[in-house]
Amino acid sequence: MAVAVGRLGPAATGFATALLLVVLAIILGTVVLQGLPALSWRFVASMPRRDFFDMESAAVLPMIVGTTVRVLVMTVFVMPVGVITAVYLSEYARAASPWTRAVRVAINNLAGVPSIVFGLFGLGFFINFLGRGLDGLTGSTGPVWGQPSLFWASLTLAVMTLPVVIVATEEALRTIPSGLREASLALGATRLETVISVVVPNALPGILTGGILAISRAAGEVAPILFTGAAYYTARLPTRLTDQFMDLGYHSYVLATQSPNIEKTRPILFATVLVLLALTFSLNVLAIVVRARLRRHLRQVL
Repeated sequence: MAVAVGRLGPAATGFATALLLVVLAIILGTVVLQGLPALSWRFVASMPRRDFFDMESAAVLPMIVGTTVRVLVMTVFVMPVGVITAVYLSEYARAASPWTRAVRVAINNLAGVPSIVFGLFGLGFFINFLGRGLDGLTGSTGPVWGQPSLFWASLTLAVMTLPVVIVATEEALRTIPSGLREASLALGATRLETVISVVVPNALPGILTGGILAISRAAGEVAPILFTGAAYYTARLPTRLTDQFMDLGYHSYVLATQSPNIEKTRPILFATVLVLLALTFSLNVLAIVVRARLRRHLRQVL
């Protein structure tokens, strides 16, 4: 009986893993098989005409640029704020204090908020409050900051992915042996110097893992950018952070829900989703390469 129960655990976990891989293989296989025939250099490297439901005029260059830029801008904002917050909670804050508990509850609740709520928050706070306030302060004759844009969409995504970075960074900081901190303090370093020179560099691979998870989540999100920056169609690429942009995820949604001919649009939809998956995979690979090089550099230095 004990032997049977002992075998049940590995069998159940193995079955769950196999089931997950099968589902993933079916999804990826369907997207690749359906999308690959419609994929071409013209499709990924040219501007679409307004009738992007037609294969002859469909293209995704502005969507690739818009999705890439919004993810990179989001990363620039979310990483410093998330890492500093995690360092404060891990290295300075008293775990039992009401303030620390309140911050942790806020972070946990933030992680569970539906993404559409972040979009409404971005519309109300960033665009209507901050954006219009900036337009009023600068004396703009028309809306410059007080309208949906790449900048506000990226900030909204940064707020949404903030808990991911904070939790991953805290976990990375906890893995640093306390002996390293004590040795640094014993040599005369201050607490801040210890954090900057010893703790954070050793935790960087784990911190970058949080960045990778944040990029993965933000790249495919549509709801937060619906109200804050995504455009149905633009005739040019975004050149400023205050420009609206086209997005691969939002474009897939448009193709799936607003096409006058579903069968005719289906290859374009699958090709667009394939490009989105490839772009997300590329951004993740880039982050993983940076993490690997950083880890190798730290091993040589420390």
